[in-house]
Amino acid sequence: MDVRKAVIPAAGLGTRLLPVSKAVPKELLPLVDKPMLHYVVEEALDAGITQIVIVTSQGKDALADYFDPAPHLENILEDRGEVGSAAAMRRMRTEAEFIFVRQHEQLGLGHAVYTARHAVGDEPFAVMLPDDIIDAPTPVLGQLLATAQQYNGSVVAVEEVPPERISGYGVIDPEDMAEGVYRVLSMVEKPTQQDAPSNLGIVGRYILTPEVFEALSRVKPGAKGELQLTDGIALLMETQAVYARRFEGVRHDAGNPLGLIKASVSLALKRPDLGPALKEWLRAKLEE
Repeated sequence: MDVRKAVIPAAGLGTRLLPVSKAVPKELLPLVDKPMLHYVVEEALDAGITQIVIVTSQGKDALADYFDPAPHLENILEDRGEVGSAAAMRRMRTEAEFIFVRQHEQLGLGHAVYTARHAVGDEPFAVMLPDDIIDAPTPVLGQLLATAQQYNGSVVAVEEVPPERISGYGVIDPEDMAEGVYRVLSMVEKPTQQDAPSNLGIVGRYILTPEVFEALSRVKPGAKGELQLTDGIALLMETQAVYARRFEGVRHDAGNPLGLIKASVSLALKRPDLGPALKEWLRAKLEE
């Protein structure tokens, strides 16, 4: 299975991060010195996917502006000795090909993915949620691609979820295939603890076959008038197998204030230029 494109839904209102997301798209809020969207695009590039389809909405022109080429800024950074920052900017300019698609109404994740259908075409593709920041030794998207190629089918990323949080996830009913790999027998969106078929919740990485677009066209809107991606995948399962991969890595939900802070601190602690000083400061603060 050859996957060349990644769809990043970025048209939402970012209500969990208001009021700052009123003026700044949440996808551009910084984690240390790069916006969360940058990290997700880097993950796609690290997995060998270079065609990036970003679904935006009115008032989010800054997303396209961020990825505009700026060789003059790269030169300024290099002159200042900030080689790493210059290289990060250059990589976006030279390796990634961006396509921006406008979602005119925010009608759910399924609708956002469906909006990208013409940009994707008739080929398998990835979906990456930009506020799921996953720190992993091997890019999570790469882990899913390996599973998709092995089983020649769609794959969703899953992680083990504590019982008290299970109602916030789409949860799979799994059939073991290999270590950390499952065939999805069914899925339940936001079940109660009693109704959850497992403790494996779906998180924001997917590899999907193009037939999911036809399935999404048949999804009925939910109570809030939104189209759920999980409902489309459930319809896809009527005609083809869907798999799940329990990924290796640590996921941060950067779409809420506490998660954004945790992600920033965790990423900064791993950096040799910031980690030691930050660790010393945190230790002193905790002892106050």
